[in-house]
Amino acid sequence: MSEARSIDTLVLRRAGLGTAVAGVVVVVISGIVAGSSGAVGAILGTILVIVFFSVGQFALGAVLKSNPHMALTMALTLYLVKVGVLLLIIILFADTTLFDTKTFAAAILTGTMVWTVVEVWIFGTSKVLYVDPESSRDSQIK
Repeated sequence: MSEARSIDTLVLRRAGLGTAVAGVVVVVISGIVAGSSGAVGAILGTILVIVFFSVGQFALGAVLKSNPHMALTMALTLYLVKVGVLLLIIILFADTTLFDTKTFAAAILTGTMVWTVVEVWIFGTSKVLYVDPESSRDSQIK
């Protein structure tokens, strides 16, 4: 259980930090290219991605604690739901004049890509047990 908690924390810290750094870069570029409305759009897009993916990571962690066999199914479902909701938000704000929608979309796309790449890198390089060695020892004793 502590392994799942530590991997969740690792993902939230590293992917969140990577996404925030990429967001700052997008905000600066958007501010230069599109002015203050571009910077506002990029800030909102970056915050949206960090919130969405953090909530998804917490939900996945909760499922892993209670039912680890559903990990892959839940991860793929959460990813599809998050990307679908992000697409819906982009569509809903397509005609807004509150901020630059192109920089908003660029920040969402950039943030989603950075979060996903960092998350894949973490899971690819971390040694996470997918079999609980304690449960196999318990079954051999009985």
